Amino acid sequence: MKAYWTATRDDDPPYTHSHMLLLKGCGLELEVSKDVSDFLDLMIPMNIEARYPQYKKEMAAKLNKDICKYILEQTKLFHQWIIKKL
Repeated sequence: MKAYWTATRDDDPPYTHSHMLLLKGCGLELEVSKDVSDFLDLMIPMNIEARYPQYKKEMAAKLNKDICKYILEQTKLFHQWIIKKL
């Protein structure tokens, strides 16, 4: 989303882990489904917590094979969508 922001706007993207905030700033928030919105909300704590050592074990305990597969699939779909928007 920050790459899309940079490619389509003249200002710098905000310092945030919220993809929804970035979508809103790019005028794309109404173009994503509820499922995509829910997925992006799911990713916020993973983007933040996984960076800090004290949260890594806790985050790892929340993930299993099915959740990881879902995250990879949804990330690929979102990536393809945002590339098409460019």
